[in-house]
Formats: sequence, structure tokens, C-alpha cells
Amino acid sequence: MKSFYVALLGAGTLLAAGNAVAAATPEQAYKATCSVCHDAGVAGAPKLGDKAAWAPRIKLGKDALYKSALQGKAGTAMVAKGGNASLSDADVKAAVDFMMAKAR
Repeated sequence: MKSFYVALLGAGTLLAAGNAVAAATPEQAYKATCSVCHDAGVAGAPKLGDKAAWAPRIKLGKDALYKSALQGKAGTAMVAKGGNASLSDADVKAAVDFMMAKAR
């Protein structure tokens, strides 16, 4: 069974981390880490499949979304790799691609 935790860190930063094993598929990477915030829209995270919320982000381009996911986004709850440092960069990018595909 996968375990998840969400912890509030000073200044409103949200850390969500899941399973420490590398994901085998983009959907598994999403479910292991990203879903903690993106399923419920925690701290303004765009919900999976919400085309209106994802449209302006997708408009920024894939590279901008990869950068936010890999490095985090200052001033928001988005932390590097969704707080799961065990995810490879390739897993994170695949999860971003998965989320973008669900919003088109």
C-alpha cells in the first residue's frame, strides 16, 4: 500500500511526498506524488483534467511546466518534484505530460 503525507512547512509551503520507488509509468508517477495536490486542487494546484485551469499553464509551454515541476515555483506551494526527490527527472516530465494530456 502506498503511503502519502502532506506537511505544511513555514511560509505556507506545502510538501507532498509519496512512494520512494521510481515510477514505471507516467500515471504511476502522477498517482505516487502529484495526485496528492492535483486531485483535490490543494493550494491552487490545477486539478487533473480541468481544461480551464490548465489552459494558461499549457500556453506557457512544456519546458516552463517541466521547470516548475522539477525545480518548484517560488511563491506557491509547488515544490521541486512535488516533494518527492526520489522521482527521476524523466518521471517528473512524464507525469507533467500525463497531466497536460488529460487537460486537452
